[in-house]
Amino acid sequence: MPKVSKNSVKPGTDMPGREWVSELDGYSTSIVEVDADTDLSPLLQGLPNHQCPSPHWGYVFKGRMWFRSNGKDEVFEPGDAFYIGPGHTSGADAGSEFVVFSPSEVMNEVEAHMGRRAQELFGH
Repeated sequence: MPKVSKNSVKPGTDMPGREWVSELDGYSTSIVEVDADTDLSPLLQGLPNHQCPSPHWGYVFKGRMWFRSNGKDEVFEPGDAFYIGPGHTSGADAGSEFVVFSPSEVMNEVEAHMGRRAQELFGH
């Protein structure tokens, strides 16, 4: 049975915090720790409607994360399991920890786009 943990994957550092990402049977699995208040909206600029086209399922362990869709914010806090459909922006408060599952086929393109945008915006 496939699994991922902080001990089995090297963390990435393209965001304020750490993200451990691995593939689990067609799903991108991200374990995330956020060091600073984060809004991913600028990194999504250039995607259709400047929004993430992927659905996500997840669970919040600590802190607060949010998704904005159709002008409405959905906030998730410790103990919340969630689903958010395509067509959103997102962010999280400093000190947040959560796990997110997303279809790899969609997220591979989204992550590549966000990486290019980070390079344009921040030079890294």
